[in-house]
Amino acid sequence: MTRLKNLFDEDSETSAEQLGPVSCINVENVERLNEKAFSNGDFYVGDFKEILPHGKGKYTWSDGTVYEGHWEAGKMTGKGLLLWPSGAKYSGDISGGYLHGSGAFTAPDGSIYKGQRRMNIRHGFGRKKYSNSDVYEGEWKEGVHEGNGRYFWNNGNKYTGNWKRGTMHGRGVMEWGNGDQYNGCWFNGFRHGSGIYQYADGGYYFGTWTRGHKDGKGIFCPAGSKNPSLRKCCISLGYDNDHKFSSLNLEKCMVKKPSVRRSLSERISVSGVLGSSGQMSHKTAENSRLSDSGREFICRNSSGTFSLDSEAGQSEVQENNAVVYEREYMQGVMIKERVRAYTELSQKAEKQTTHHAKETRKRSCAGFFEGKNSYHLMLILQLGIRYTVGKITPVPKRDVRSADFGDRARITMFFPRRGSQFTPLHKSIDFYWKDYCPMVFRNLREMFKLDAAEYMMSICGDDGLREISSPGKSGSIFYLSQDDKFVIKTLKKSELKVLLKMLPKYYNHVKEHENTLITKFFGLHRITLPGRRKVRFMVMGNMFCTELRIHRRYDLKGSTHGRYTDKDKIRENTTLKDLDLSYEFYMDKSLRKFLFRQIAVDCTFLKSQQIIDYSLLLGLHFRAPEQLSDLEPPNMMPSFESLPAGQGLTTEGEVIFPSKGLMLVAHEPGSVNSEPGAHIRGRALRAFSLGDKEVDLLVPGTGRLRVQLGVNMPAQANHKLSQDEVELFEVYDVILYMGIIDILQEYNAKKKVEHACKSVKFDPLSISVVEPELYAKRFIDFLQQKVFPEPP
Repeated sequence: MTRLKNLFDEDSETSAEQLGPVSCINVENVERLNEKAFSNGDFYVGDFKEILPHGKGKYTWSDGTVYEGHWEAGKMTGKGLLLWPSGAKYSGDISGGYLHGSGAFTAPDGSIYKGQRRMNIRHGFGRKKYSNSDVYEGEWKEGVHEGNGRYFWNNGNKYTGNWKRGTMHGRGVMEWGNGDQYNGCWFNGFRHGSGIYQYADGGYYFGTWTRGHKDGKGIFCPAGSKNPSLRKCCISLGYDNDHKFSSLNLEKCMVKKPSVRRSLSERISVSGVLGSSGQMSHKTAENSRLSDSGREFICRNSSGTFSLDSEAGQSEVQENNAVVYEREYMQGVMIKERVRAYTELSQKAEKQTTHHAKETRKRSCAGFFEGKNSYHLMLILQLGIRYTVGKITPVPKRDVRSADFGDRARITMFFPRRGSQFTPLHKSIDFYWKDYCPMVFRNLREMFKLDAAEYMMSICGDDGLREISSPGKSGSIFYLSQDDKFVIKTLKKSELKVLLKMLPKYYNHVKEHENTLITKFFGLHRITLPGRRKVRFMVMGNMFCTELRIHRRYDLKGSTHGRYTDKDKIRENTTLKDLDLSYEFYMDKSLRKFLFRQIAVDCTFLKSQQIIDYSLLLGLHFRAPEQLSDLEPPNMMPSFESLPAGQGLTTEGEVIFPSKGLMLVAHEPGSVNSEPGAHIRGRALRAFSLGDKEVDLLVPGTGRLRVQLGVNMPAQANHKLSQDEVELFEVYDVILYMGIIDILQEYNAKKKVEHACKSVKFDPLSISVVEPELYAKRFIDFLQQKVFPEPP
């Protein structure tokens, strides 16, 4: 007989104690009696049906475990009460021998769970009061917090929002007992994304976080100052079109509180936390005083959940209430600060709103795909891609043939709203779907190690797609998948023709060169809407798919005419141009050699296809300068010697300085993340500094990253300071992400005419439009001499 003695030992409850249904079957001892003693010491009193307990009954196991309730065909089914010798108790629904339905469970340590279960595991809505008086109330999945829920700590802190796999994940509000509050995005227990941090004295900071660190641009408003609207903050920082801010309500978050004057040392210091392995440490009563240190961190308590201390004492007050501070952070280190008047912020917001409206009107598809129509387009894309992947995946795998690139290698399907024999019912409009060269792109996805189901879920999952602003003049609409792995871009008809024409050679190129930097294409499609309006688009890999924040983006062509960005138009995610680049990047000798060897190969391919106007998309992740460790005020960092052994405190808040810089180490395949993504294909690189061994990159506070061409490449950025701008530091450790994009422009008759006209007015070597041979040479020379020069 299956026993339940240790069924709900709280130390291992999340494993669900996968026991089979409890039954009472021992044929040798069954008799048609109202009570029966078994040879193994068990005892049953109750109703029987034939030879099995059926109806009401009480079963006592030899170890003292007792069940009293309903039975059905020898299994506990219905309402019942279970008592364990350890003192644990369950009262509620049981089905087929499993705790299944609603019930209340009291653990030996005194913790109480009241709510729903599925097959012994907490699943559904429930409330748990832990032995230390912490309380969680909300949704559970497979034994852990998942969905919407509230967590109350015994020290007065409270979190309300989304959970995933037992950690704070998604949108949520954290309120500390001292009055501080954070309202924004979370990721795996860390503040991650956009948010608003309000201090107890009424000041607040609006900006972005990365894994618990302030990272990127933000606005700080001192206590007592006039709070700008959320829209003005968003626009000033360049976030007005970012969905992540759409549900934040700044005015509702702001609560006026008495002003408190801070010392100078508090005003210039940045909130901090200790960095370590990423585990949360136990929060004891002895170290609850740490909240007074002005630091913020997350800890794990004995209940297996999290506890946070706030940024108490960090808000500052200025005598001029009309002043706000625009700041920029790297991993919690403030590297720039600009004092702005409130009126100046309003003027900047109005100017950028006007500019954004003009740019939006220029976009080729924007006039049609606005508001509700934009939703329809995203839904259509998801319906079509789901259909494409579902149709081609069951086809047996085979090599690509020449016919797979031809005009007949296309699938067309009509999607009526009411559904059909081949298509589902949907809430969008009627449309036709066309899929180009499905077998070719299916093989390309497999070549890049993309699982069909994961590819489909990334783009067609419940979280959907999100629109991102166009970085160029093409007027294209861009969508990003919910997990940031894939970019969907609308195409012109001419671009579609170029891609189809070059597709056979492109396929062979990426097959032969696994480290290619050229854009990775995963799908090519077309939709036809009512009125015969056609929209063509392609699915590409996102070159910036990384958990690290990309602080700067550059689009580099090697030309100079018009290759700059007006300062008034620069926003948080603006892609800058050649003349905006004020850094030189020095990397390991071997990494640089591999990089330019591949760039030369890729440019030779593009040259053979008569392609111009391509560029290197370069993303920079800056590491905070270690020199800031000298700026730490005395006695500001709390001591954690009193923490229990083995409980390492981790980062959760704003770090004043990182523990160490970037470090190349010998490659260990089992130690790096191998999750399929846009960059999983390709060999690990060899570094000259490690004796030409394959290497990984150790990033403090993040982990061990695989170094590939264009992905996770470490370098040193030397900043060429301008006269009108002063930064604290001239040298930074950076991680580079790069790829060659915009490869669909042929040097055709139209471009030849454009070259002839512009050559009359401007220096022929400075303009972008030149013949392919010269374009490739200029592109490589610019990267070798200006962007990635040889180490001195």
